[in-house]
Amino acid sequence: MAGLFPPGVAAAELRMAGDPSLLFPDEARYLGRAVAKRTREFTAGRLCARRALAEFGVTGYPLRMNRDRRPRWPAPVIGSITHTDGMSGAVVACRKHYRAIGLDMEIVGRVTPEIWPVICTPVETAWLAALRQPEQDRCAALIFSAKESFYKCQYGVTRQWLEFDAVTLDLPSNYASAGCFVLRPRMKIALLEHDARPWVGRYEFHGSLVVTGVVLEAR
Repeated sequence: MAGLFPPGVAAAELRMAGDPSLLFPDEARYLGRAVAKRTREFTAGRLCARRALAEFGVTGYPLRMNRDRRPRWPAPVIGSITHTDGMSGAVVACRKHYRAIGLDMEIVGRVTPEIWPVICTPVETAWLAALRQPEQDRCAALIFSAKESFYKCQYGVTRQWLEFDAVTLDLPSNYASAGCFVLRPRMKIALLEHDARPWVGRYEFHGSLVVTGVVLEAR
């Protein structure tokens, strides 16, 4: 995942369930009566974040939640956590160099045609419909994950919740297993007051998984 981001961003991943006994007490209290799946994912994400924070010399720091349930990162850094079945990851960066960061991963094949109208613009939906399998599944997962990573990133600056039609993904005539994507606003969103330009992210396919990342540099 480190390849998705510029120098100075620490990344950590875990390809197994997290052991909740490794959580700090101030982290474990957020689990409450969570089901086993949620417990495993939450734990794995926190353990990844712990490893990434250690690269900045931050150790023994319980990663609490804000009221909006986002992780409460130590003041000098920003970060993002993501997880899906059997895979979790976290990235951390210095706030002095980067304003916000977003990381997401999605399993190819889960973004089915029934979901397209919810996450895609009409142009994106038409583009997907014209593709053949397995490109259709891969590109649908890419669109979903790219928007998720961007929404996480911009929320760190604006605290604005966005719908999936707020931005559109530039649609390539072809794509590789790794590369860049560009997102453009379809309406006035709060981030335009801070960063008025198309936003570029990166993606990588790893087997049946696509991972995406977006970062905004400090001014």
